[in-house]
Amino acid sequence: MSDDEQGGAADDAPEQPGGGRSSDDGRKGGDDKKGDDRKRDRDDRKRDRDDRKRDRDDRKRDREGRKGGDDRKDRDDRDRNRDDADDSDEEKSAEDEEAEKEKEREAERERAAGRFKERTRDPLADDQGEEGPTDLAAAARTRRATRQLFDVRRDLISFAHSRLQSAHIGDNINLMLGARRPGAGMRSGPVPEDELRRLRRAHVPPEGYVRLRNTLRARRLLVLGAAPGTGRTSTALSLLDEVTTSAANGTDEEPAARLRRVDSDGGIRQLAETLDGEGGEAWHGTGHLLELSLNRPDALPPDEMDLDELAAALARRDAFAVIVVTVGSAANPLLAGRYGMLCPPAPTDELLTTRLRERLEERTSEAREDTVSLDDLLARAADLAARDEVTDAVGLTDLRPAEAELLASLLAGHVLGDVSYDDLLSGCRSIAAEQAQEWFAGVDRALTAPAAEPERPDRARARSGTATLFHPVAFRIALAVLGGASHSAVAAAAHLLTWELSVQSDPDNTPARPLFCDDPEADVALSRAELTDGKVEVDGHDVPARLIFYRGSALPSAVLTELWDRHFPVRAPVVRWLRLLADDPRSQVWMRAAVAAGELCVRDFDHGYTELVRPLADATTNRRLIFAATTLDQAAGHDSHRKTVHKLVGDWSRKGTASQRWTAAWALGYGNAAATTDDTLDALAKIGVRDDGELVSVASHNVVRLLVLPDAAEVLERMAEWTHHKREPYQDLGLAATVRLALTTVDELLMDPDSPAEGSDSPWGDRGDWPVLLALAAIRPELVPAMADLMWTALNTARSKDVAMDSLEELLRSAERKSGAEWTRPGLAALLPALSTEEHDRRRLDWLLRRMMNDPEKPLPEPKARDLWWLAVEPEDRPRQARPRRDRTREEERYG
Repeated sequence: MSDDEQGGAADDAPEQPGGGRSSDDGRKGGDDKKGDDRKRDRDDRKRDRDDRKRDRDDRKRDREGRKGGDDRKDRDDRDRNRDDADDSDEEKSAEDEEAEKEKEREAERERAAGRFKERTRDPLADDQGEEGPTDLAAAARTRRATRQLFDVRRDLISFAHSRLQSAHIGDNINLMLGARRPGAGMRSGPVPEDELRRLRRAHVPPEGYVRLRNTLRARRLLVLGAAPGTGRTSTALSLLDEVTTSAANGTDEEPAARLRRVDSDGGIRQLAETLDGEGGEAWHGTGHLLELSLNRPDALPPDEMDLDELAAALARRDAFAVIVVTVGSAANPLLAGRYGMLCPPAPTDELLTTRLRERLEERTSEAREDTVSLDDLLARAADLAARDEVTDAVGLTDLRPAEAELLASLLAGHVLGDVSYDDLLSGCRSIAAEQAQEWFAGVDRALTAPAAEPERPDRARARSGTATLFHPVAFRIALAVLGGASHSAVAAAAHLLTWELSVQSDPDNTPARPLFCDDPEADVALSRAELTDGKVEVDGHDVPARLIFYRGSALPSAVLTELWDRHFPVRAPVVRWLRLLADDPRSQVWMRAAVAAGELCVRDFDHGYTELVRPLADATTNRRLIFAATTLDQAAGHDSHRKTVHKLVGDWSRKGTASQRWTAAWALGYGNAAATTDDTLDALAKIGVRDDGELVSVASHNVVRLLVLPDAAEVLERMAEWTHHKREPYQDLGLAATVRLALTTVDELLMDPDSPAEGSDSPWGDRGDWPVLLALAAIRPELVPAMADLMWTALNTARSKDVAMDSLEELLRSAERKSGAEWTRPGLAALLPALSTEEHDRRRLDWLLRRMMNDPEKPLPEPKARDLWWLAVEPEDRPRQARPRRDRTREEERYG
């Protein structure tokens, strides 16, 4: 502030400015008019009282000048006293009446200001308390991250299951698509030699393969733990093939009997008895493969003593054995023992290259000289596999052996001209769907199988293990819904779902869940997940956390599709579980669940609307209403459901209940719930002005959310129309939206992953904590005049001026960060000159800066105050805009 502009005002006591083109003490000039009328009335009454007093004085002088008796004098005295008393009572009564009216008017102004301030609160404040922090910004970031997990550049309706079911490629490659269904179990018998030859040619050893082989040679017995489908059986056979080759030489045993598969139903003890029994010499130098199934509730792993007995029997016959188990809590005792080791998966690139070479070798070996060479075909296939469209269609970070074989067959078929490009992409999309189908196929088959004994008095105790059986699939579902959240949040949600699944499966028994049996490493391995270091928000602050994701963008959608389309009985417990997640106070949980619920609604909108959207839209908590709105918006992101959502939200905005209109307002704020921006603003206006502005708070907030879209100029124009409207509810909607424009940060509004904030070169990228008003002023200077007019109107309207002044103070304080680094100064440099074009505006700014300087809690240093002052009155980069302020309309003069 310059000395010339200060005008000699006192430095120690800030004073509210007065005068100027309009007063901010009234409702846009209306109260000034009324104040002048009241002043004239008071002056008129004072003049009347003075006239009456002069008349009394004249009568008194007349009485004193007359000659009369004492009786007449006494009578005159009594008359005079009576007149004085009447005049005094009349004067006192008029003053009291005027004071009472003024008091009532002041109280009404305070109530109007209080109501307006209430309408500019955070929409989640009711759920989290008046003074508690709200998580709209965290919810916005969570929604963006979650939508990216489901955005794999394809519509969920079209890609869930492949159209390609089978293909015949040339004369040598036959490809069958569809889910890989596990067999009934491994049966005993020798491993054919041709299978071993193919294994030696195509097997890709995983990391640590040499250590596994040395351990097997030293101990004769190896318990190999891995997730199904990772190539664990191929690795076990390869290990046995290598260690038994030398032992089998020099014996009379046929080569086909050198390696044998052993039925796991016989168990460890039966194999040891066979080796030591009659005819045991025939097993000299052989290798034995067992696959133990421990997924039944009553299945028990073998004891360490049984393993020692088997190892001793193997040593006596110079034989070897590998026991393959699935990682998990049931297998932990085996893998933690002296014979247990984990089997890492084979590297994807090498695996795919090997499978491709195998597929193409047979074709090129019979080809004529003028055909393409094997190396050229391999190069073409490698280039094809590296295309973004193909990798997006596959949607998996790592490929398992069977998946690599499938992809290699598709790539080889396309480069050989036997598979079209569309069929190639369709087959690639089927890989993740097959994995999901394999995960859920027959999970609870063990529960429905008949008991081995005719009577099982302990049946209830055996079935109490349903929680252990359902936990792996519950974890996969929770990861599909909450992928990207902290590992602890996903694990806790998985336990909730495990309970719901167990109760649904066996409602007569309380499911038992051991408290100390969780194996996080097994959960990650069985779900093809990965843990990364990251951060989560806690009350607006970032804290370190371990985040968990699927290793592949296609798996979340594949899991939800498989769950919803093929397993109808599981819908009821999943719906109950999603409703529980809707009440979770953590935005990383409830917002992710809302987005996933929208994906489920796309699969079956009738069921999703009836069981999820409609009940939550009639809830009493704002978080549940936002959950329902987000679910609808996610469904509206699919072309197949967009018009349905438009009609539904339109009906709610016109004739829905208060909760449904609240939900519709929030859905409209995403920008997808109506056909055009004009329709969206019309619907928000209907919601905001109905019932004397009962929902103006949520309506105004969602009007501001639309300002990050390209049609921001249209939104500002509509806000200006509302502030000029003759009806007060429309004025309140425009004023509340204006104040929210200054109070809301960018992070709270950028809800769409396609918004500019996601681009690396976007001007929004580093302005997440900027107020929207200043961010728009810096990014889109053509919008500054319209925003300045709206802010000026809010500052000069009685019911909004206090909260608008407070918001302006927050804007000024955001110029620099506490460290002294520049923050929103470019936005202020664009806005303040347009907001301070007249003397009265500059006096108000001067008064506000002085108030900030004299703030006992956060005093603004004088150099910073002067810098802000000169930023407003003398812009450095361009001359001040001296355009005239628009004239007031008749409605503004009347209604303010």
